[in-house]
Amino acid sequence: MYQLKRTQFVKTDLQTCWDFFSSPKNLKEITPDYMGFDVLVDLPEKMYEGLMIEYTVKPLLGIPMKWITEIKYVHDKLFFVDEQRKGPYKIWHHEHHFKEVEGGVEMTDIVSYEIPLGFLGKIAHPIIVKKKLEEIFEYRFKKVDEIFGV
Repeated sequence: MYQLKRTQFVKTDLQTCWDFFSSPKNLKEITPDYMGFDVLVDLPEKMYEGLMIEYTVKPLLGIPMKWITEIKYVHDKLFFVDEQRKGPYKIWHHEHHFKEVEGGVEMTDIVSYEIPLGFLGKIAHPIIVKKKLEEIFEYRFKKVDEIFGV
């Protein structure tokens, strides 16, 4: 099992930050275009526990892949968790934490994941998967700074 953890200061109030990130409609805005992220279902304005989101992504070589995530837990203005139900990972558990701090919000993402393909997955992790995830989260970090004016 691998883990990626990123913390970001968001220069806005907690309610505004929560409203943005708890809306599944904003996910595409903070995902790099090259990922080919396309939602395949109608999305509500706000997420809720049990919400299933189905979309396609193109993580490698532009090959489309169906990904289904479930919003597993939601605790208003504190955290929410999404888990993969179908997709490229053997396990995907993504925690989104929000903490009001002086001048803004401290937002922490913790992604715990396991790659399929056994030995081949272990080889691919440092060469492809880890780098791609870091790249995606770096893009997200910059995009969030842009959206919230840091």
